[in-house]
Amino acid sequence: MNMPVINQYKIHQEFLEFINSEVLPKTTLDAQEFWHEVINIIKDLTPKNQALLEKRDELQNKLNEFHDTNGSEYDLEEYKSFLTEIGYLSEDKTNFIITPSKVDREISDVSGPQLVVPVDNARFVLNAANARWGSLYDALYGTDVIPNTTGLKASKHYNPARGRAVINYVREFLDDLFPLNHGSHKDVANYTIYYNHLMAYFADGSCTGLETPSQYVAFLGDENHPTAIVLKNNGLHLEMIINPNGTIGKEDMADVDDVIVESALTTIIDFEDSVSAVDPEDKINAYKNWLGLIDRTLTATFDKGGQEVFRKMNSDLHFHGKHDEDYSLKGTSLLMARNVGHLMTSSLILNDKNEESFEGIIDGIITSLIASLDLDTARNSKEGSIYIVKPKMHGPEEVQFTCELFERIEKLLKLEPNTIKLGIMDEERRTTVNLKQCIHIAKDRVVFINTGFLDRTGDEIHTSMDAGAFMPKGEIKNQPWISAYEQWNVDIGIETGFIGRAQIGKGMWAAPDEMAQMLREKINHPLAGADCAWVPSPTAATLHALHYHKVNVDEIQHELVDRELASLDDILTLPLLKEPLTTEQVETELENNIQGLLGYMVRWIDLGIGCSKVPDINDTGLMEDRATLRISSQHIANWLKHEICTPEQVIKVMTKMAKVVDEQNSKTMNYQPMSDDLENNIAFAAAKELIFEGISQPSGYTEPVLHAYRLKIKQ
Repeated sequence: MNMPVINQYKIHQEFLEFINSEVLPKTTLDAQEFWHEVINIIKDLTPKNQALLEKRDELQNKLNEFHDTNGSEYDLEEYKSFLTEIGYLSEDKTNFIITPSKVDREISDVSGPQLVVPVDNARFVLNAANARWGSLYDALYGTDVIPNTTGLKASKHYNPARGRAVINYVREFLDDLFPLNHGSHKDVANYTIYYNHLMAYFADGSCTGLETPSQYVAFLGDENHPTAIVLKNNGLHLEMIINPNGTIGKEDMADVDDVIVESALTTIIDFEDSVSAVDPEDKINAYKNWLGLIDRTLTATFDKGGQEVFRKMNSDLHFHGKHDEDYSLKGTSLLMARNVGHLMTSSLILNDKNEESFEGIIDGIITSLIASLDLDTARNSKEGSIYIVKPKMHGPEEVQFTCELFERIEKLLKLEPNTIKLGIMDEERRTTVNLKQCIHIAKDRVVFINTGFLDRTGDEIHTSMDAGAFMPKGEIKNQPWISAYEQWNVDIGIETGFIGRAQIGKGMWAAPDEMAQMLREKINHPLAGADCAWVPSPTAATLHALHYHKVNVDEIQHELVDRELASLDDILTLPLLKEPLTTEQVETELENNIQGLLGYMVRWIDLGIGCSKVPDINDTGLMEDRATLRISSQHIANWLKHEICTPEQVIKVMTKMAKVVDEQNSKTMNYQPMSDDLENNIAFAAAKELIFEGISQPSGYTEPVLHAYRLKIKQ
């Protein structure tokens, strides 16, 4: 392809045309000046980016030397001194409070679910953006929260008994969180609005109001016959739809046809771990979807059950407030873009030596450019901010680099300083142990920190690869380091002033079909002081929202202010094997790791699917992305290094699991079976490289291998 040259750099033709024709005309920026400054940013920051990657390797080599000398038997104080000496541990900062300005209420004031969705699927991103509101009736009816027992089973046709169970569940929820002065929502015959109060009438003619009248905030229709009633609790809204002619309403004593719950307050539009984007074609498609979300033009048409379904972004909602004012609520989730990390490069822009540019720099520029189109309309950010989540940063220096990049982008786009807000993913070990220092560097723009078991464990294994053999994955999750890590993130967030200013987040619920279990367990995230936690689907967001009605996170966080800080010693205590494993235990762990690894790999390499529901070894569907692959491949590499297993054993299990994965994917469209020809199967070859060359992968990341083999398929 003929690539236009600007300032000695080559720009991919279609990429240049897309930006010049579809994005820049919507701004006041001059195209020629824009591209010259883009190249200047790349020229100036590339050496710094490269130096940071070299620093990662330098520190890793020193850690390897330490563990090669000391093994797993070393004094913890000596280890901390060593980490400080080599610059792995930074000097702690004195107390400070973060000071981001113009932060939207969904981040600063209200706690709720957070969706993460791959940017490359238009249908998925539209569903996620629209998941600000979700039907509680649908979420309950279609999941295992209402058990599929005799008489209650969901079927092709509506099951009235199951419907009644759903309605009963919702009425009990209303009684619990929006109680009446007396009586139950189960017995209400109709609702009316009387002198700015919600009134509930019973069959005997008696009436009552809410125990907390301020929970009623707005309505639609006539006061005597409202068509919608809006309630509010812990900052979250709930809309009762009143329709005596509705499918459910006509059978309901109070004519309630549905209960719509404010669900995904924020959504991370992901350009990183959940996306398979390996070339300019993929990246341009991703940027186009992001543009369609920001300017509200994105649509999707698809077949669902033999019917064509059309999707577009929802409009805002308008109700009558208590004093007849317009009570407006956003119809869509607040969108944040997760850029790629510092490691990978892209052929979108080549220098005079035909070397690729760092993808993270390009991502920062283009996602911010597109997001800036919203600043005048304020359809996404009402406060006029751009939200970028940055993953895979290792420590304060890398956060500093990201802040410098954002400063350069703000000047390029002629934005006020700190317009671009930063989300720091606390999923690398050097970031965890220096979290306070990382936050301090970004204190004027940081609005988000979070934890995540998979990536964090993958880095834990790679960082201390030479220390010894790690425990099986299930045991790693139960060791003191992981609970200390989870608490540390909350403690540091509270200590640095995140309450009322920024989000403290928790990781993903990976089993989208296990909603009953999610309702039992994921309430622990708000109870731990997290403002938000990741969910895999709009349905999960609606159900998880119930937790934030039940738990006032602001109160929890204030109760935690004086808690003793989590133990850094616990965080630095490695989850290494203490007792020998049986042959059966080793085989079971290998099968579990390899089945999941191959199951994800074939979709990524062969089909270009970066995130999907992948059956585990027990056929339970789990939402998988590259973080899963990282921990599995690093775990096996660690066991190979320390001779817990042999190469021959691993290959034998891989061969066995290839057949299992082939069977699980037998009905997947365009699937290429591995076991028919293992020697020549590209996905299988990629899996072998990730495992047997896992020690040499940068920070244990899977992207270099995945990209190389996916490009083979595409070419």
